Amino acid sequence: MSDPATLQKTALFSAHQKLGARLVEFGGWLMPVQYSGIVDEHKAVREAAGVFDISHMGEFFVSSTFGKSFLNGLLTNDVGKLAAGQGQYTLVLNEQGGVIDDLIIYRLPDDQYFLVVNASKIDEDRTWIEEKLKLPGGVGIFFSDRSSFYSALALQGPKALEIARALFGPGWPEPKRNEITSYSWNCQPILAARTGYTGEDGLELFFANEIAENFFFALLEAGKPFGLKPCGLGARDTLRLEACLPLNGNDLSDKRTPLEAGLGSFVSLTKEGDFPGKAVLQKQKSEGIKEKLVAFRAKEKGPPPRPHYPLFLGDAQVGEATSGAPSPTLGYGIGLAYVRADQSEPGTTLELEVRGNRVPVEVVKKPFYKRVSRASISTP
Repeated sequence: MSDPATLQKTALFSAHQKLGARLVEFGGWLMPVQYSGIVDEHKAVREAAGVFDISHMGEFFVSSTFGKSFLNGLLTNDVGKLAAGQGQYTLVLNEQGGVIDDLIIYRLPDDQYFLVVNASKIDEDRTWIEEKLKLPGGVGIFFSDRSSFYSALALQGPKALEIARALFGPGWPEPKRNEITSYSWNCQPILAARTGYTGEDGLELFFANEIAENFFFALLEAGKPFGLKPCGLGARDTLRLEACLPLNGNDLSDKRTPLEAGLGSFVSLTKEGDFPGKAVLQKQKSEGIKEKLVAFRAKEKGPPPRPHYPLFLGDAQVGEATSGAPSPTLGYGIGLAYVRADQSEPGTTLELEVRGNRVPVEVVKKPFYKRVSRASISTP
């Protein structure tokens, strides 16, 4: 681990210390990996609710009457489909079609757009956008990186909305799925987006650093009767993996395209205007992809899958794991991997090399876990 003094800390760092969190390095930040334990926190989110500090993520604002055209020339999804108050998942690609970042964009009133980007990609994304602003399409576009001014919490779980109602009161404008609303808490603005990264319903809440600790403890207090628990990066990873939500840097990279990652529904190849990598994706879609990101499960008990473990069919390596962990909900090891397209169908049996030994795994349909009204498990 790097010297803690050199790592960035969120405005909630002291709060995490007070709550007894175990802190670890994550992408240059000192972040809580767990409080009561990964499995305990994981189950809290599946059965009640958990809250995660996501203040390390970046917050960008783009404003202009030309914002839609500018962003459509930068992002894969069709920004033109967004009405005020709506959001969508989208990606930033390089010219080779590889993923620089995956993010959520929201359209706010008055021709303003709000982008939530990955923590490790803030500098790269900002530089990428600023370079695009120098081109003719950037004329009249106002861009602001407000990452250092904002804190954020992810409130996730089947009781998340009940907790938010208890905290905000009857006047709170509750967002629908993939929507964002603004509200005042103790005379301070709060942006509430109904998105998440756990496979559960929930909210991502954005607010000024100055109120971060007070707001965090007020939320925990409001959530006590509902079983709310503070959660760390460990549970966040197992939760997102059960829902087959990709992790940038593991499952997504600048060497892999969204089509290979199974994210084609977030790429508009027919929208007006080009974006970096579009021609590569059009060719890939026409010719077919050689490798796909698949979900797989262990067929026997043993050490869980981990990133970079190779996958074999006989003597031939046909893929490599990008994510892997024991699933607290399902009770067996699960993972994601890029494999040869001809070995990507659910039901395919492969061998995963774990610490020098080959163990059987099965390619399964995504996701491992899917919420249906209340939490339930989808059988692969």
